[in-house]
Amino acid sequence: MIRIIQPIIRSERRRKLGREYFILHRKLSDCFSSIKWALPAKGDNSHGCSYPVMEHRSLIMRRLKDVDMYLQENKRTNLRLAISKLHGMIIRPGETFSVWRHVGRPTARKGYLEGLVLSQGKIGKGVGGGLCQLGNLLFWMFAHTPLSIVERHRHSFDVFPDINRSIPFGAGATLSYNYIDLRVRNNTPHTYRLELWLDDTHLNGRISSDTEQRDRYRIEETGHRIEHQSWGGYTRHNKLVRIVTRADGSEYTEPFVENHAIMMYNPLLSPPQNGASTSFQR
Repeated sequence: MIRIIQPIIRSERRRKLGREYFILHRKLSDCFSSIKWALPAKGDNSHGCSYPVMEHRSLIMRRLKDVDMYLQENKRTNLRLAISKLHGMIIRPGETFSVWRHVGRPTARKGYLEGLVLSQGKIGKGVGGGLCQLGNLLFWMFAHTPLSIVERHRHSFDVFPDINRSIPFGAGATLSYNYIDLRVRNNTPHTYRLELWLDDTHLNGRISSDTEQRDRYRIEETGHRIEHQSWGGYTRHNKLVRIVTRADGSEYTEPFVENHAIMMYNPLLSPPQNGASTSFQR
């Protein structure tokens, strides 16, 4: 059993001061770093990235318990503003992609609206809320490429029960400006392009490359379980591994991520047996 301590409730003042400290620390760290950052393409230049690598979409409007639908509507606006800064991003060899590096701080002055946010395990609303959906989509797509995910933060809380889940629990990335980021480095000799767009119902993403990808990737969930902690709450755990299939048909498995989250609802269904695995492919 993995022991997770009961969350400590901190005052709003302390949390705000803490956020600003970490924001400043990240800014200074990036300022003095030697990271070579990815940049968006100028105009419609695709830099020869005509070979599809991965495409994914996620539903924007979801009916969630005790969540006003106007927050879901506002999320669409927030997503539109954020992806406008990332669409067409070119990740060349040796470069690092960062969500917040280009999206910037989501503020009302920039047009961001109140959306769904999670604070200390409680559902609330805040300007720029809902952008974790973007983090989840990007993480899932990058997981199916040879790009190296160098920074990813898991969700600390499992807020809603699974409803029509198409990807495994924990296969996402939480975002909070700017110190909780999603960063990906291109350690390959090839160039990649990121495209993001909205349609009437979904957030869509596509990654393409300047060369055909010979390896194929799939994500497999193992060891999913739910545990009852001594302080009365439930926690959810799993591991995700990535299985790479080479062009010659041979395969190898590599550890990918491990998730531990506090459940914000009482589990009503029995979890899979310990060690059970589920495969999720492109």
